[in-house]
Amino acid sequence: MTPELGRITGWLDALLHLIAGVVSLTYLVLDGHFGNHNALHMARQSNLHLISKLRCDAALYFPYIGPYAGRGPHRKYGDKVKYDNIPEQYLTETTVEGHIQTQVYQAQLLHKEFAQPLNVVIIVKTNLHTQAHAHVLLFSSDLTLAAASLVDYYGLRFQIEFNFRDAKQYWGLEDFMNVTPTGVTNAANLSLFMVNVAYRLCTDVRQRDPDYSVLDLKADCHGYKYVEETIQMLPEKPEPILFAKILKQVAGLGRIHASQPSVSFS
Repeated sequence: MTPELGRITGWLDALLHLIAGVVSLTYLVLDGHFGNHNALHMARQSNLHLISKLRCDAALYFPYIGPYAGRGPHRKYGDKVKYDNIPEQYLTETTVEGHIQTQVYQAQLLHKEFAQPLNVVIIVKTNLHTQAHAHVLLFSSDLTLAAASLVDYYGLRFQIEFNFRDAKQYWGLEDFMNVTPTGVTNAANLSLFMVNVAYRLCTDVRQRDPDYSVLDLKADCHGYKYVEETIQMLPEKPEPILFAKILKQVAGLGRIHASQPSVSFS
């Protein structure tokens, strides 16, 4: 157990204790940095299955299914996997989008640095014009997990990165100046919470305005606040219909994707 994995184990145990009896976890999804036996062993110690990625040049082998030689230990490793010539029997899906063909293969394979067989999904993309191709190796310790589910679960990891990106770019995760444990916790939680709130609000608006972005949302909120504060200074408030039109007009001034105003003041 490396120091890095030891820290992750501590966080993982704290999370499992926190959600015990509320949410049941089955898989631990980690990026390619953790595509090794040590990380797999860590996950299994917590009764979780690991989903991760192997190096594209990882040496994988089919299990040996030939006859016993009659002496010595039974042979374990069969033919080495050739990524440019994977047997068709392992092909689970083929799709074509434009000139890019995607083929998904799944097999239980062996790696000499892992103590157990791996459920490996090989995604091969081929440019039909140039015949250039590239592949990605995803794997799980759960030998029963379907290829489509394995790919979907690994894809969820990117959503976590997108959330952190949005929290830093839009909601102050990168800029807060708190130094106390409570202050840091509150600032980080508020930033990530605002990512969820913004996503929910943008989803509603995008039904009628597909280009609506987080910057547009922030501009709208700023505009609404400015108008409300200005209206409070007037001796008489305008009629609700006029007030709504002013809000829409002023709030849209700072947007990246300008909306069409419903009223003109010219």
